[in-house]
Amino acid sequence: MQRIIHIDMDAFFAAVEQRDNPALRGKPVIVGGDPRYRGVVSTCSYEARKYGVRSAMPLRQAKELCPNGIFVNGHMRKYEESSGRIMEILRDYTPLVEQVSIDEAFLDVTQCQTLFGTAEKIAREIVDRIEMEERLTASVGVAPNKFLAKLASDLRKPKGFVVVNPEDVNDLMKDLPVKRIWGVGPKTEQALLNLGIPTIGILREVPLELLIGNFGKESA
Repeated sequence: MQRIIHIDMDAFFAAVEQRDNPALRGKPVIVGGDPRYRGVVSTCSYEARKYGVRSAMPLRQAKELCPNGIFVNGHMRKYEESSGRIMEILRDYTPLVEQVSIDEAFLDVTQCQTLFGTAEKIAREIVDRIEMEERLTASVGVAPNKFLAKLASDLRKPKGFVVVNPEDVNDLMKDLPVKRIWGVGPKTEQALLNLGIPTIGILREVPLELLIGNFGKESA
């Protein structure tokens, strides 16, 4: 059976800033620049998310929601260097690493389990190494395919660890909102809600013809 691991760093840019500056730890950190000027939030710490701050939000709106937030400029070179070291950790276990962004990647460990142990064991070892070597945390999904692994890694952030076996799929997905699907943005979510499709479980029962008629063949 195929075993895919999805590694997703927790609030990566903000976590790097907190790691490198002890004064920021435990504080609502918002990466994006000065809120007096136009710009958007690159990411923010979980302390800031409690106030409703989100990525891509205008900085001024973030300031209104979180007046005590600490706004910092991004340091892309630092993030890229840390990301590079993390990807090297992943490649210690398999050459089949698909980096999809600066802070997340898929690993196919199907053929590596005889050497390193089960997919779950490999994933545990990876997150332990990331925390020890980079002093950062990650959330993980382990599943039979990329779609489910990505879905799983997002369920219990931060520091989430979710394993999905084939027999668990129906129970896992039936009540999850459609916005959890990778690639479903606000417009698509609203369109699905308008069709009376609020959950992934209901979506799986919808005739393909209906989806093609509303979203086109490629999207459906």
